[in-house]
Amino acid sequence: MLTAVLERQGPLIRFNEAFLQFLLPFKALPYACNKGQAHEKGKVENVIGYIRKNFWPLRSFRHLLDVQEQADHWRDQVANVRIHQTTGERPLERFQPDRLRPLPKALPDVRETACPRVSKDFAIPFDANYYTVPPWAVSRRVTVKATLDQVYIYHLDQLIATHHRTWERRRRIEAPEHVAEARKNLGRQWRSDPVVVLLSLGPEVKDYLEHMVGSGMALKKNVQKMLVLKDEYGPQALIEAVSRAADHKAYGADYIENILHREMRPRKNHAPVKLQHKYLNDIQLEETSLADFDSFVLKRRREDDPNR
Repeated sequence: MLTAVLERQGPLIRFNEAFLQFLLPFKALPYACNKGQAHEKGKVENVIGYIRKNFWPLRSFRHLLDVQEQADHWRDQVANVRIHQTTGERPLERFQPDRLRPLPKALPDVRETACPRVSKDFAIPFDANYYTVPPWAVSRRVTVKATLDQVYIYHLDQLIATHHRTWERRRRIEAPEHVAEARKNLGRQWRSDPVVVLLSLGPEVKDYLEHMVGSGMALKKNVQKMLVLKDEYGPQALIEAVSRAADHKAYGADYIENILHREMRPRKNHAPVKLQHKYLNDIQLEETSLADFDSFVLKRRREDDPNR
């Protein structure tokens, strides 16, 4: 099996490096049996089948600790005291504890391991559940190492999150500090210049962005794309596309781009002047809302002619 032997050419054997690292603390040397020679492996082939057929049927349990306690009792009171059909002896009598060496102080890391990527909602999938990490790790690949009761999450060998492991399914396990940091980052994004420019287009855009964030989409990425569409098609065309997308509950810059591409024509603008200082080229000016002009004109008319 590849977990032990990667390849072999006659007597030359290449062992799995992770397998060798596991054996190193025990000072044990592996021996690769010959292909097709099952008798060289000893009497170990049917252990899983024996447990599956004799321990599991009609058995219920509350949690993993309960399973372990039942398994220990079954092992000591049933499996190890029966007469083995092949050897004719009880397994307990064949066991020779004096042949065993004590375990080393530095045991190998045998925790369950996975390497998922952090999703945009600052969580990683693991064992049918989701565990949060600091929001700065979004889109990065991390390493998960889990015991029976704890989940440890590492980034570049640095521990960034620890959670109590749940054995339920489809649950989201959050750390309060991760949620607080995510809210803080989101508030900072809402106050950023690109978002303020879009918000100046009117309440339709504001409502659309709020629903978009509520659906779990990244604010910064979509806002940047919408600003490019605004410059290409014009602010009024963008507002109309936003309204149409909102009517169909289609949230995201990709939907806006599709509507504009099918029904609008890009404006023929001259290329912008490139200034010497880069930060000046990145300045975005707020769009003036025509509704503000309308309300101003109506107010002046009422002041000039109260009877109107």
